[in-house]
Amino acid sequence: MRVMITGTTGQLGGRLMSLQGEAAQRGWTLLGCSRSDWDLAQPEEAASVVDRFQPDAVIHCAAYTAVDDAEDHADLAHRLNAEAPARLAEACAQLDIRLIHISTDYVFDGTATTPIPASAPTAPIGVYGASKLAGEQAVLRACPKASIVRVSWLYDREGHNFLNTMLRLAESHPRLTVVDDQVGCPTHAGHLAEDLLDWLDLQARDAGQTAGVHHYGHEGATTWHGFATAILAERAPEVEVAPVPSSAYPTKARRPAYSKLDERAFFRVLGRKSVGWKAALISCLRAKFPNTTSTSRNETP
Repeated sequence: MRVMITGTTGQLGGRLMSLQGEAAQRGWTLLGCSRSDWDLAQPEEAASVVDRFQPDAVIHCAAYTAVDDAEDHADLAHRLNAEAPARLAEACAQLDIRLIHISTDYVFDGTATTPIPASAPTAPIGVYGASKLAGEQAVLRACPKASIVRVSWLYDREGHNFLNTMLRLAESHPRLTVVDDQVGCPTHAGHLAEDLLDWLDLQARDAGQTAGVHHYGHEGATTWHGFATAILAERAPEVEVAPVPSSAYPTKARRPAYSKLDERAFFRVLGRKSVGWKAALISCLRAKFPNTTSTSRNETP
């Protein structure tokens, strides 16, 4: 099977492309589709890109993810996050190509207080979330067999993300202040990438189980402050991490106050449980720093 991966310079797309060995064991070839191959600002080129790559399946990771900038560039966000996936889904449906489309927790307004099921009503509170929701809806209209997989708080050992920002700041700051009134679940791109290969395998065998909207994540929830505390407990325990409200760091776009996605249905379909978010973090740190030992004894989810 030929699998086209978009967004290969991003965290998830890049991590998927690193799984060539695992894919080869399944008899698959992963085909990287970067921005130079398809600029999402040109949605009308989707069909020609699919024709050029000749995939049997597509995992669409590419997106406009500048949450604050999107408030000033709504047209661009809509073109990249809604129109481009719509055209891609149309091309996939026409050629019976399997499609997994990656989406976000920002389609919710943050008023929930318990893990959010995939069936929950959506109500984005910003341009970015609205553009991603429009993309989900367009994908399913064009390609009803497609999988929409929503994820939140994505990080990995490389790239620009919260994990690496905290590690960098800890090198020069004895005290950090981190928001403690936003609740969600940090999601390790490495675990997600591996699970998406299993999801794609299932999609190829039984599209009925994978069609529609699904929520992915690790077990448990925390705040950004809790996440930072867990990171630095492992790598820089001498650094103080102080909690502050979101108002201490004003942003142009509002963030959901609560966006923990309920991942249990996704993993029931796969026939296993998700790992805890702390266990996922520790596995990521061990991969990032293979020649050092943990400073914490707490390695349970």
